[in-house]
Amino acid sequence: MDTKEAIQASMDLSLYVLNQYLSDLDDADLMVRPGPGCNHLAWQLGHLIASEVQLLESVAPGKAATLPEGFAEAHGKDQAGEDDPSKFRSKAEYLELFGTVRAATLAALKQLPDEVLDQDSPEWLREHFPKQGQLFVLIGTHPMMHAGQFAVVRRALGKPVLM
Repeated sequence: MDTKEAIQASMDLSLYVLNQYLSDLDDADLMVRPGPGCNHLAWQLGHLIASEVQLLESVAPGKAATLPEGFAEAHGKDQAGEDDPSKFRSKAEYLELFGTVRAATLAALKQLPDEVLDQDSPEWLREHFPKQGQLFVLIGTHPMMHAGQFAVVRRALGKPVLM
């Protein structure tokens, strides 16, 4: 397994876990917050999708999927407190868009010359993620950073333990 294959494996695993946690949730469940001051799952899904596009654009300009008009803004930090379901997407829409975004990310990773992974990341990310390869690892593992919150919502809703 080479570096790109390892990065893709981490991307596949984290998306698998997220999809499992979403498997039996409905649109109303996505509006549940894991606790006070936490973001509901719909916002988190939009955040994951918009973040992936932003991160990919920073290292592979023009390679990221295009988000629907206003999508990134609807899932920005200033909208994290919004509880109106009409301001968010359906589960099916999030999953379809996430699939499109991830496919673009994987295509960009495959096309990227290996040596680019060792190049410096963009200045605004360099303190925490010095190399471009680390940004791809971040993209791949970002859903796992949120998975615990999805698990808490599942428990609160009385859903079965999946993993």
